[in-house]
Amino acid sequence: MTFVTRLIAMGAVLLGTFTAEVAHAAPATKDVIALCAPGSPGTSADAQSAMDAFAAALSTKAGTPVAAVYDDTEDAGVAQMKTARLAIVSLPFFLKHEQELKLHARAIAVRKDRPALDEWVLVAKKGSVKSAAALDGYTITTPAAFAPAFVRGTVLGGFGALPATVKLQQSGAVLSALRKAAKGDRVAVLLDGPGAASLTSLPFAGDLEVVARSPKLPAGVVVTIDAGPSAAAWKAIEGALLGLRGDRAGATALDGIQMDKFAKLDDAVLAAARKAYEAAPK
Repeated sequence: MTFVTRLIAMGAVLLGTFTAEVAHAAPATKDVIALCAPGSPGTSADAQSAMDAFAAALSTKAGTPVAAVYDDTEDAGVAQMKTARLAIVSLPFFLKHEQELKLHARAIAVRKDRPALDEWVLVAKKGSVKSAAALDGYTITTPAAFAPAFVRGTVLGGFGALPATVKLQQSGAVLSALRKAAKGDRVAVLLDGPGAASLTSLPFAGDLEVVARSPKLPAGVVVTIDAGPSAAAWKAIEGALLGLRGDRAGATALDGIQMDKFAKLDDAVLAAARKAYEAAPK
């Protein structure tokens, strides 16, 4: 898989936001799982076949019929979750909207071929950035720019306070920004684990270096919203999500959305990510 293709697959699915309404419907009525991927280059057409397979596998496993729909803006995801009771969200989305939407973390989403807790990395021209202060006047391009406190606090807080002159640019298509960084422009790129792993495939990789790393973080978080679904409905959905990798249809569906599995939540890791987020400039 090429660098660009990997980023598109990653953005269209794993930087996205699923929302689901569970139970409280006639058996023949499908609950809706809506996907939203802020900053992703993917479209609803790109993602729909994978969403259909995921929904079918989850329906079978949970005993509740569901359908999956993709939206590509943050605002659309927020609107969906104002009427939903269950969601799977990217970590920056969770931290930004946790209080507003009354999101309660329940489990984590693990990307395919990545560890359960992964790193974000800041990439710049080799030798150009030795400290956070050296980023004065830089533009940082990243698919997480829609959540500035996530970038400044959760991801880069350990590197140091970013200068006020740093501009965050929202984009999931980062190849052009990486080229600019390699040429020596005042550009840096913040990548998640899969993006960082693909750096070595670039012909100009030798002109770049990782200048900062985040703590180990989950890629996504399974949440209930406000009061959430009934206890019985949540138990069925939780069991289905955690067990999807256990059968062929579920494994195929997970592979289709570039996901390895859903796993138990590490409360301490999430608490540290939240603390750093809350301490950062919004």
